[in-house]
Amino acid sequence: MTAPLHDTSAETPAPVVTADVPAKAIQGRSPGRIAWMRLKRDKVALTGGIVVILLILVAVFAPQIVSLLGHPPNEFHEDLIDPDLGTPLGSLGGISSDFLLGVEPTNGRDVFSRIVYGARISLTVAFLAAFVSVVIGSLLGALAGFLGGWVDGLISRVMDLLLAFPQLLFTIALVSVVPDSLWGFEGTGVRMGVLVLVIGFFGWPYIGRVVRGQTISLREREYVEAARSLGAGRGYILIKELLPNLVAPILVYATMIIPTNILTEAALSFLGAGVKPPTASWGKMLSDAVPIYQDDPMYMVVPGLTIFITVLAFNLFGDGLRDALDPKGS
Repeated sequence: MTAPLHDTSAETPAPVVTADVPAKAIQGRSPGRIAWMRLKRDKVALTGGIVVILLILVAVFAPQIVSLLGHPPNEFHEDLIDPDLGTPLGSLGGISSDFLLGVEPTNGRDVFSRIVYGARISLTVAFLAAFVSVVIGSLLGALAGFLGGWVDGLISRVMDLLLAFPQLLFTIALVSVVPDSLWGFEGTGVRMGVLVLVIGFFGWPYIGRVVRGQTISLREREYVEAARSLGAGRGYILIKELLPNLVAPILVYATMIIPTNILTEAALSFLGAGVKPPTASWGKMLSDAVPIYQDDPMYMVVPGLTIFITVLAFNLFGDGLRDALDPKGS
């Protein structure tokens, strides 16, 4: 009897002992979490967002910051002014350890304190005006896009009319006839209220057009048709189905309209239609610096650079937020 050519027992594989490793659960990610992950990767947008947060904190805690690092914004320091030239003593507009950004020509007020308090005016007007624009533009834009027909035509023509209206001239004319006391407000409160209403009212057509276009593209989606087939009314579909899907473009546009409002407020203050003196305003500081910028250029550079940095920070953050909320983005 011959032996087998191959040993079959050797070919039998040994049993492999494996440890019981629990399978890793797959976690879903919400649109908000995805947007935050995208935004974290955008360092430029994060830098802009940090600057925006710092500016807001400066505006909120202006009295505390000024008490620690500066002097009262309307306190005169005429001993720091050259009596012959009317310019600050020392170099760079009188910058020193006591006056971090120098002093104003003629009266010697602390420029740092007035920049800090000016942030309150600019950001308050910009945010409130943006809120007015977002509320009016979102509601009317959504109605125009969803209802269509004569409603869409009427709202669209109103938007065209407001976009063609000379906003600056109207604001200057309105401020010149507004009394110093109105509806319980006096002085700066009246001017700020007028600026918020005018800037916000003339700003809503921009976001209204964006929301209208988005609504037109969303009203034919499957979930809207499903809600309509189940007997949902127009109001329910508009509020429950469409508006939640319009939050992203509305939020993006709100962050991008704020710097525009800051520039508008600065321009109106520069032209004399902003808050009344002695209230600090970046635009008013630029206006006061025009006649003397050759003798004291720092008085123009400081508020101009402040406006530039503020607007740039909001624009960078708004661009990054738009990319983060884009569902087609990678």
